[in-house]
Amino acid sequence: MASKMADPLVIGRVVGDVVDYFSPSVKMSAIYNCNKHVYNGHELLPSMVTSKPKVDVHGGDMRSFFTLIMTDPDFPGPSDPYLKEHLHWIVTDIPGTTDSSFGKEIVSYEMPRPNIGIHRYVFVLYKQKRRGSVISPLSRDRFNTKKFADENELGHPVAAVFYNCQRETAARRR
Repeated sequence: MASKMADPLVIGRVVGDVVDYFSPSVKMSAIYNCNKHVYNGHELLPSMVTSKPKVDVHGGDMRSFFTLIMTDPDFPGPSDPYLKEHLHWIVTDIPGTTDSSFGKEIVSYEMPRPNIGIHRYVFVLYKQKRRGSVISPLSRDRFNTKKFADENELGHPVAAVFYNCQRETAARRR
């Protein structure tokens, strides 16, 4: 239980707000083109995340396919996220041991533009039961990662990582 309490996804409330607790079974890394790696809870500036990152899937095999979801659970603002979640990106059919560029983008990348406060941007990776089985959601607004995973029979996440981002002109305080 001690490891569960030290889990950055638990501390950052990604577990609870976006996904239920899970045991990661695949390694995933996200890197923006400015060579900025995504680490749990670290801050990236909006100017660093203007174009979609390369997300590597380390694990599985070429017969495994994965779905990547990027979402903002703090929309429109962290103190009152009544529109949560806002969907930023979905890539499906990513073959194991490759990266997101080998998958099928069913929701194009939308650059984070946080207006109020510090937002969390969460990448969640699911293993698909079969290729071509994930259906695009109707809207980016009021997206629900858990519900989407259920509707597309994705089961539990296999990996997740998140970063924080706020307006660059904002005063540097919470």
